[in-house]
Amino acid sequence: MKKAWLALLLGSALVLGACGGGDDTADGGSNGDTTADASKGEELVKKNCTSCHGGNLEGMGNTPALNDVGSRLSEEEILDVINNGKNAMPKGLLSGEDAEVAAAWLAQQK
Repeated sequence: MKKAWLALLLGSALVLGACGGGDDTADGGSNGDTTADASKGEELVKKNCTSCHGGNLEGMGNTPALNDVGSRLSEEEILDVINNGKNAMPKGLLSGEDAEVAAAWLAQQK
């Protein structure tokens, strides 16, 4: 009987411990959206840009490297290139929120 109670107590503690928390930010968790946006931005860039800019965004042939684009262009400038194209890059490969999230992620690449 003691083993059953001990198992129940231990199992309950594990389940409740796994379900709680997760909010490590002092402001109540607003950082979660930033992390999600960064992850989405990276995913969008890797899905839509690596075929021309290289798997590591190092640039290929006549396409510039994007792995340090944030040191050369602001987020607004990057968004302008995504929306309007530049040189060999066509406009509109991403649009709307996807373009904004990708530009924000790329601006962090320095």
